[in-house]
Amino acid sequence: MTCPICRKRKASRFCPAKAESICSVCCGTEREVTIDCPADCVYLVASRRAEEGRRNLEARELPFPDRKIPESFIVDHERVLVGLANAVCVYARERRELVDSDVVAAVTSLAETYQTLSSGVYYEKPPVPPLQRELYESLKAALRGYQHTKAARDLERVSDSELRDVLIFFAKLGVLRMNGRPKSRAFLDFLRTQLASEDYSRPAPSIIVPG
Repeated sequence: MTCPICRKRKASRFCPAKAESICSVCCGTEREVTIDCPADCVYLVASRRAEEGRRNLEARELPFPDRKIPESFIVDHERVLVGLANAVCVYARERRELVDSDVVAAVTSLAETYQTLSSGVYYEKPPVPPLQRELYESLKAALRGYQHTKAARDLERVSDSELRDVLIFFAKLGVLRMNGRPKSRAFLDFLRTQLASEDYSRPAPSIIVPG
């Protein structure tokens, strides 16, 4: 049987996204590019394992390159970081079309908003694409709720600058974990794995911070 994508080579492996067999070349070149691969595809899982550690980015290639977030800060703010990951996964569960680049764009825009808030100026520029803007608003509401809840319980409000740095770290983590392909969900799948629960409404365990 001929591959339905290239119509040249022999179809040799089953593609769960297309529910039919395709050739190994098209599987490799079109994976997460034109093919919307499910997270449990054995070829996708194998390719991600092979790619681990190969994508070396310099600090200047990450969001907010001049802002360094110490590990001690992440440890101290683990709860809000996990809450942020939880909120992203809840949204992604409802919007299957969400990909890594949408998450990074929404989080980066929100980090920029909190950067202005921390300097005493209110200015926001949400992402233009509807899906990214929806996620932006959802995360903004989640963080405001966290601030108010913490203030009510501890009589100590989480500062805008603290949330800014959590968002900056999250955006950097997203770029490090995504693979650059247009339909990549490597970062989203990483978050789901770290939360280690399909019930995203429950408290989640800690997220592993890369070195």
